[in-house]
Amino acid sequence: MTTKGDPLPHRPASRFQRIIGLAGVAVDENRRARRWARRFEWPLLAVAVWIPLQWYLETRGLLPAWARELGDWLTWLVFLSETVVLTTLVDRKLEHLKRNWMSLAIIIVGFPALWPNTPLVGVLRNLRLLLLLGISVRLSRTAMEFLASNRLGYTLGFSALLISVAGVLISSFDPGIPDALNGIWWAWVTVTTVGYGDIVPVTGAGKFFASLIILLGIGLFALLTANISAFLVGKDTEKEEKEMRGRLKDIQRRLERIEEKLDRLTARREQDDE
Repeated sequence: MTTKGDPLPHRPASRFQRIIGLAGVAVDENRRARRWARRFEWPLLAVAVWIPLQWYLETRGLLPAWARELGDWLTWLVFLSETVVLTTLVDRKLEHLKRNWMSLAIIIVGFPALWPNTPLVGVLRNLRLLLLLGISVRLSRTAMEFLASNRLGYTLGFSALLISVAGVLISSFDPGIPDALNGIWWAWVTVTTVGYGDIVPVTGAGKFFASLIILLGIGLFALLTANISAFLVGKDTEKEEKEMRGRLKDIQRRLERIEEKLDRLTARREQDDE
């Protein structure tokens, strides 16, 4: 259970996350398991960025076979490492595996060595989108907490990365967006709800993806507005607290001088009495 002063507080998994088998480490698990769950968020974030980039490079024929295989293996190893390490560290291992059954399915079905030996290689390679969905759901809670914090620079950087990845991803499957740069431009225009209309998705999947980006933009800019407001208010509060601390130190110094004078007067009276 999280206690007062616990540096690793986080919200419990939602019902949706538990149903789809991506609930992560339970909030009442031991601190070591929760700490390692936090550490694995960075490699998972790197994989989430790599998957759409790899998808785009493959569709454009720009990725060598060896690089594609290496990316598949690294992605699979991240999921394998996370599952093995966290299952080893948690106290309730069977419950943890039940809460994260999707990770097991991804590890088994997504084993890259099986792909060249099956006629369903195309379907299996498309499971990378399932990996991306799993990572997004896994990191969504942390992302919202991160965006809601007052670390404005990090929040802006994370938002820019998220929007750019979305632009690269849609350019990989919608012919109305010719390349990654235009995809990034479209994502920024869409997420801000500006809507120039110079570049638009033409497929049903692209339009559905665009609707998600629009919803993301509404929530994202609401969070950014609140974050900026909190940042500015925090600066004013910090300035007032600094001035107050200065006044308190001045009062403390005066009190110390008064105490010293009282001590000297007391010592003189004791000498006179003697």
